[in-house]
Amino acid sequence: MNSPELERMTINTKVMGGKPCIRGIRITVGTVTGLLASGETIGKVLELYPSLEWADICAALAYATIAPDR
Repeated sequence: MNSPELERMTINTKVMGGKPCIRGIRITVGTVTGLLASGETIGKVLELYPSLEWADICAALAYATIAPDR
C-alpha cells in the first residue's frame, strides 16, 4: 500500500476484529462500501459519520478495489 489515500487505512487486530478501518477510528471499510453499495450517497455517509472526510470515502473505495476479500 504505497498510495497516499491508502495510508488512511489501518488494520489492528484489537480494533473491530482486525477489519480495515479508516484512520484508526472504528469505522470500517466494509461499513462505508456497504452503505454506498446499498444506494446511500457520499454526502449521506458523511452526514451519518461526521468524523469521516471526503478523502476517507475515496480511500475506502480504493482499498476495496485492491483487497475485496477484506
